[in-house]
Amino acid sequence: MIDFQKEGHIAIFTINRPEKKNALNVHCMKLLTEALINFRDDDELWVGIITGKGDVFSAGMDIDDFLPMIRNTPHKKWIRPTAIMRGMELFKPIIAACNGLTYGGGFEIALACDIIVASSNAIFALPEVRVGICPGGGGTVRLPRMIPYKWAAQILFTGKPITAEEAYRIGLINKIVPPDKLMDEAKKMAHEICEASPIAVRCAKELMIRGMGMSFEEALRMEDDIQTYILNTEDCKEGFQAFFEKRRPRWKGK
Repeated sequence: MIDFQKEGHIAIFTINRPEKKNALNVHCMKLLTEALINFRDDDELWVGIITGKGDVFSAGMDIDDFLPMIRNTPHKKWIRPTAIMRGMELFKPIIAACNGLTYGGGFEIALACDIIVASSNAIFALPEVRVGICPGGGGTVRLPRMIPYKWAAQILFTGKPITAEEAYRIGLINKIVPPDKLMDEAKKMAHEICEASPIAVRCAKELMIRGMGMSFEEALRMEDDIQTYILNTEDCKEGFQAFFEKRRPRWKGK
């Protein structure tokens, strides 16, 4: 079950299978994918927050349900629901609010988000190697791009968990807060992002993501092209006008 709520310009996705430690089965992944597409296509939603019900973010994929599906679709990979972990172009910012256990596919969902806020009791792990497989939801790709290689190697090769404090020290997460303050902090950060132009924020995210796969000079050219586009938007005109008039801008997302 995925709970999908809208609070103004903020979308909140809650993984709701507490009886299974919020492990994601195929149905849940389909629901999450659909909810994220809804978020992507709704012009009134600017920032997303993904969290888990109760005191667990997610124990990962429900292997009793997910592994048979993967084994049975070797030549139909496109039918596998992967949400933001693979294949979905989503340039709206997403915050992962990690409350407690954040393992396997749950950790990979958090890695696919742009910002991670964690409760002080959060623990992170990619334990797949300990059961004879390797991460398949982007963990081997994203982790070494986010933290030093040797830390990524330790996490991936041992499958052992790290604490929120260790994750913060190596630059994996943005902030640690008490468990009862987690959603307050995630929403505060989301509201801070909403103070900026939604078009400018989406362009900044797109430049970051696409630029990582380009040469330095190619990325600079793309940045210049997108900056030229932004200068002709209504939001850009409103932003400058509000600056000169010393007032808050009224963003339209156009």
